[in-house]
Amino acid sequence: MKPSYLIPLTFACAAAQAQQTDTIACKTVLYFKEAATAGAKHTAVWGRDLYGPLMLVNPETRCIYTNYPDSAGTLKKEGGIYTGQLPAKINIANTALRWQGTAWAMVMLPLPEDKGDRVNLIMHELFHKAQPELGFSQADPVNNHLDKKVGRIWLRMELAALLKAVHAGSVAERKKYITDAFSFRKYRYQCYPGADTTENALELHEGMAEYTGMIMSGRSKEEMIRHFDHNINWFVGIPSFVRSFIYQTTPVYGYLLSQQQPQWNRQVKSNTQLTDYFIKAFGIRLPADLKTAVTAAGSQYRIGEAEQEEGVREEKIKQLQAAYVEEFIRQPHTELRLVKMSISFNPGNIMPLEGYGTVYPSMRVSDAWGILTVSRAALMSNGWDKVTIGLPDNVAAGKATGKGWELVLNEGYELQKDDTGNYRIRKK
Repeated sequence: MKPSYLIPLTFACAAAQAQQTDTIACKTVLYFKEAATAGAKHTAVWGRDLYGPLMLVNPETRCIYTNYPDSAGTLKKEGGIYTGQLPAKINIANTALRWQGTAWAMVMLPLPEDKGDRVNLIMHELFHKAQPELGFSQADPVNNHLDKKVGRIWLRMELAALLKAVHAGSVAERKKYITDAFSFRKYRYQCYPGADTTENALELHEGMAEYTGMIMSGRSKEEMIRHFDHNINWFVGIPSFVRSFIYQTTPVYGYLLSQQQPQWNRQVKSNTQLTDYFIKAFGIRLPADLKTAVTAAGSQYRIGEAEQEEGVREEKIKQLQAAYVEEFIRQPHTELRLVKMSISFNPGNIMPLEGYGTVYPSMRVSDAWGILTVSRAALMSNGWDKVTIGLPDNVAAGKATGKGWELVLNEGYELQKDDTGNYRIRKK
C-alpha cells in the first residue's frame, strides 16, 4: 500500500457512527484487548511483541477505529479508541500499510464471531506490519500451475494427507502421512519445473503470516483440529488455489512441527526453502520413484473423486477463459495504464489467462487517474502495468460505468475512444 493521509472526520462518518457508536466502540475495545493479550502472551514466537498500531475499517462507511492516535492529530479520541474516516484513495483490505509515517495493520469489519478466528486474522496482519523488521520480503509470485487440473489434484492429495496427519493417533502414523504429503508435493514440482520456487516465495510471505496468526490464536488442541478440518474441507471447493493455497499448507506443517520444535519458525529466513526445511526437520525420507509412490498412495486419499471433479472444472474453466479472451483481447475494450497503483482483491477467486495475465472477478484499483471498482471481471496484465475491462455503457465528466465496473476519474483526466475502438484514459 502507498503512503497516504487522513482527512478530518466528516459529518457522514459521524452520522454513521452515531447509530453504531456504542456497539462498535465496545467491540473494538475488546478486539484491541484480545490482540494485545495475544501479542504479549506469544512474544517467544518471534522474540518480540507483534502488537502495535491497528486499524479496523468499516467497508460500507469507510469509518476507521484505531488503538493509536495518528501523527497529524486528525483522529477523534472516543474513550480508549480513536475514530476517523479513511480517504477514498486508500483501498480497504486485510493488509499492512504505511500511513502518515507509521506502519499499520488494517483489518476489515465485521470481524469473525469466533474468537480464535478473530485473533488469528488480526495477528496475521500484525505479522505483515512487522514483516520487514523480521527479515521477510514481500513477494506475490504467479502460481498458475495451481489452476491446472494436474496441479490442483496433487495439491488436494497433499492437503488430504496433511489432514490425516493432524488426526493421527501415533508419531509413526503421523510421519507416514507427512511423508505422503511431501511426496505429493515433490511430485507436483516434478510436473511443473520452477513451481518449488514460486510456491516457496508465497509461503514465506503469506504462509508464515498465517502460521503466526494460527499459533497465536489461543485455540486449544481440539479447536485447532476443528479449524484445520473446516478450512481444508472448505478450501477444496473454492474457485482458485493460485494464491490461496498457502493459508492451508504452511500453517498445518508449522503446527505439526511446533509439537516437537516450538520455535522452529525463528530459524526460517527470507531465503529458506521451506519444503526442504520441513522435510529435514520432520526426518522424512522420500521414495526414490515418486511417480510410482504417489500413484499407489492416491487411492487412500480419494484421488479418483478428485480427478473426476477437476475434470469437470477444467472444461468449465476452458469455456470461461475463451470468453474472457474474446472480451478483453479480441473485441474492443477499455485499457487502463497503471501509473502509481494500489490494489485490493479477493485471492480466492482469481483466474490465470495464459499469455495475457490474470482475471480478477472483483478488485479495487486506486491510481493517479482515479479509482476503478470491479464487481464482475477485469484482466490484470502479467507485468502489472495495465488493467483491461469491457467497454463503457455510460461516459460522463469524471465518471464512466460498464458491465460490472465503475471508474471515477480525478480532475484532469478523461476517458476517450481511440482509432482502434478501444477506450483509454487521457490526461487533459
